[in-house]
Order: sequence, then structure tokens, then C-alpha cells
Amino acid sequence: MTLSILGAAVGLTAGLQFVPILLFGAWGGLLADRLPKRRVLMVTQALMALPALALFALVETGSVQAWMVFALIFTRGCVTAIDNPARQSFVMEMVGPDRVVNAVALNSVVVHTSRILGPASAGAIIALLGVGPCFLINSLSFGAMIIALRLMNPAELHAPPAPAPRGPGQLRLAWRYVGRSPELLIPLAMMAVVGTLSYNFQILLPLLADFTWHGTATTYALLTTAMGVGSVLGALAAGARGRVDSRLLVWAAAAFGALMLAAAAAPTLPLQIAALIPLGMVTVTFAAGVNSTLQLAVEPAMRGRVMALYSVVFLGSTPIGAPLVGWLANELGPRAGLVVGAVAALVAAAGARAAFARVGEPIEPVDRHALRRRASRARVALQLSGRR
Repeated sequence: MTLSILGAAVGLTAGLQFVPILLFGAWGGLLADRLPKRRVLMVTQALMALPALALFALVETGSVQAWMVFALIFTRGCVTAIDNPARQSFVMEMVGPDRVVNAVALNSVVVHTSRILGPASAGAIIALLGVGPCFLINSLSFGAMIIALRLMNPAELHAPPAPAPRGPGQLRLAWRYVGRSPELLIPLAMMAVVGTLSYNFQILLPLLADFTWHGTATTYALLTTAMGVGSVLGALAAGARGRVDSRLLVWAAAAFGALMLAAAAAPTLPLQIAALIPLGMVTVTFAAGVNSTLQLAVEPAMRGRVMALYSVVFLGSTPIGAPLVGWLANELGPRAGLVVGAVAALVAAAGARAAFARVGEPIEPVDRHALRRRASRARVALQLSGRR
């Protein structure tokens, strides 16, 4: 397979997975603010098992075709557009504001550990049983999530906010609310830039393994494992820190860019692997920092919609960035994609520092109570202006 075909296929797959979040993610956030999040998650987890079951049936019957795979990826993306905002905003109801930073970090540990163990387990299953059983096991894994949600005692959860009212303008209210809250707008803008151009490792790592280092699946596994190990270490460090500050966001974005440049310039495979470990650490530090900042700063009644915007700029930006990075990798080589991502992260760091200074936000630890008071005032001001 040529670099052009492989880059286009990987980019299309990533785009189809996340384009529904870009299109429908905000509506998913509104549902999270209107409906009980635990019930929403039970439904979405059940629905997410269906594409995996369909792939199992198609593979086992020998009727699978590329367009079917693309269609099922898009279908799962549509469910994710509803699942992700509900899951993100449900964290606060499970642990409360005092532990949300640790909870976000713990979630990152679980996610990135699974990215290390998952491919290894899939490889073993394929070797022993074939490709089809991988999809069957994947579909059954959602049953564990449904059982865990069912076993939760609602009385032990933190009280949810009042449901968002039904009526026109609820999404516009969320946009205006964010626009008048710098503690929300600046982190979201940072993630919009970095999420679009820097978080495209699912495209770049296989291309680096194949066309830069002329390696095999083992080479790709080494690259992904290096990033995965770094990601777990970064998540553990974020959980141990237990707090978020604007200095951390600026520092993490700047380190993100510097380490991407180091990975792009690495003259040998061992040096690139060495650069990917700390790069994995700062990618998680940055994402978890933005997530925690939003969770603490947002008014509870708006949390679903604001976390949906986080999903849109983080995951939903992939359909924009993935084809662009795939095209650059085709024209200039995979290293060019790393350079573009590095420049985006450095620009985000510089822009955020200037923005924090311009609005009078010091680069110091965040006072979550002050943030929530300012966010509440911004929401009240929007509601009053809407009545005039």
C-alpha cells in the first residue's frame, strides 16, 4: 500500500469516528444537562456494543467490505457524540469538586493503560482465535460498564443540578456563557488549536513506523507503547498534584510543542522512542488540565454543554485536523505532521499566556470557588440580558 493510500485511509477512519462529535456534540451536551446522566450512559454503552457485534458477524460470514467498516465507525461516532458529554459531566456527580482533578487523572490512567494492553491483547486473540472474536469480546466488554452503572447507588452520588429547561436558545446560551467567562474560553481555545493540529498521533505513528523507519508492526507497537507509558506516567503525576493552575496549562502546551519538535527531529528510532515518552506525559497533563479547569469553573447547570464543547474542540476537531495532517504526511513526510503539531502547541501556549495577562488572570493556582462564583455571575448576566 502506498503512503498516499494508507494516509488517506487512516485519516478517513479517524475523521468518520469523530465527525459526529463535531456535528452533534453540542446537542449531546444539552441532553446531558436535561436527562439523568447515569441513565443516558447506560443506553449509550448498550448502543456502542452494536457496531462491534455487527463487525463480528460480517467478519465471521466473510462479507465485510471497506464501506461497511466506515459506516459502522460513523455509527459508533454518533453514539459517542451523546455518550462523551454525559460521561465527562458525570464525573462531578460521582466524586464532587474536591476530587475531580484526581478523578480526571485516574480516568486518564485507565484510558492510556488500556491503549497499551488493548492492542497487545488483541494481537494475542487474533493469533489464537482470529479477527472476528476480537470484535465479539469488544462488544461484550460494554456489558461490564452497564453492570457498573446499574450497581451505583444514586443516593450516594452528589446531587445533580436542576435539568436544563426545554425551549429555544439553550445552545446559544452556552456559547454566550463561555464567551463571557475567560476561565472557560481560554482553555477551550487552547484545546481547539492543539486538538485540531497536535493530537493526530493515531495517524502519524503508523506512518512514522512504516515510511520513516521502514519497520513492521513491532516498530509501530514500540512507538505506541512509548507514548502509552508516558501517558500513564503523566496521568499519575497529574493525580498526585491534585490541583490545576493556569501556569500548568501554559507550561504543558509549551512542553507539548517542544517535545513534538524533538520527536520530529530524532535522527534514529531509539531517540524518537525516547522523545515519545515525555511527549506522552505532557499530552495527558495538558488534556487533563483543561478538562479539570472546565469542570471546576463551570456552573453546574451548564456542565453538560460546556463539557460537550470540550469534546467538540478535542475530539470533534479531528475531522478537520486528521485529513490535513494526512495530506501533509503524504506530501512532505510524516515528520512534517509532527512539526505542524508542535507549532500549533507553541502558538497556543503563547496566546494563552497573553490572554490570561490581558484579562487580568494571574498565572497562579486556580481558586475553584472563585472560578465558580465568576462563572455563576456570567450565567446570571446572560439570563438577565436575554429577558430584556
